[in-house]
Amino acid sequence: MTTLSDKIKQRFDHEAAKQTLREKYEAKLLFAHQGGMFRAGPKLIVLLNSHDTGEMVILDEYNTPTKVTRLALLDEAKQRYQEQLNAWMVELSEIIKKR
Repeated sequence: MTTLSDKIKQRFDHEAAKQTLREKYEAKLLFAHQGGMFRAGPKLIVLLNSHDTGEMVILDEYNTPTKVTRLALLDEAKQRYQEQLNAWMVELSEIIKKR
């Protein structure tokens, strides 16, 4: 029989594992492209989709203006974002099953 303190400890451990997992995959969303550092995610993808130019200048993660080829950066951002979210979901599912 599990006590209340055991349940609380399990819940705390679960939340800590989720937070650690989030930090792990958020770090993997950062990537270098054409001299800048970018974070793959909805904000970057929407920004790149909203323009129709071949090349554009955008701010990278360190607020440095960087000239990029829009479609190349868009493809890389989409691919990296989806790969990392899929891996994150798989690991999170395993954590939830253990709980």
